[in-house]
Amino acid sequence: MENQTASLKKIALNYGVLLALLSIVLQVISYVLDVHIDRPWWLTVLQLLISVSVIVYGIKAFKTDNAGFLTLGQALKIGLAISLIAGIIAVVFNYIFMNYIDPDFIQKTLDFSREQMLEKNPDMPQEQIDMAMNMSAKFMSPMIMSAFSIIATLFFGFIISLFAGLAMKKNPPQPL
Repeated sequence: MENQTASLKKIALNYGVLLALLSIVLQVISYVLDVHIDRPWWLTVLQLLISVSVIVYGIKAFKTDNAGFLTLGQALKIGLAISLIAGIIAVVFNYIFMNYIDPDFIQKTLDFSREQMLEKNPDMPQEQIDMAMNMSAKFMSPMIMSAFSIIATLFFGFIISLFAGLAMKKNPPQPL
């Protein structure tokens, strides 16, 4: 049992850091291409593919280290641990990104949201627009964005781990 705990920590750390680094590289690429405000669909799909791949390979690595056995609970633990580590690193990077690399990121995002709102609803009264923008600004605070980021990362990590765990599950033999 001690070997499993060490393996879980090692795999979660390695694959969590890998997932974070790949996500950061993708974010830097989107910044360089200037699509970090209006994220195109392909960027979201690529991020999802990276997340699925890293979490699935992490779970597979744990199964390999565990003599080919994997319970659903272990898969969920591994996937959530990978996601948590990646999420924490991503939050730290986003803090650096929003404060030093692109300090106008929040304002650009709010301006983009206003433009989108006006395009979709050209007859919207100004007070409704202002109210919606004030609400959006509250959700764009660094603490709230960080909390939502961690929650979303864990949620998707759970879903990915659940499906991967169900597909790769192989319970160890039970003693008689």
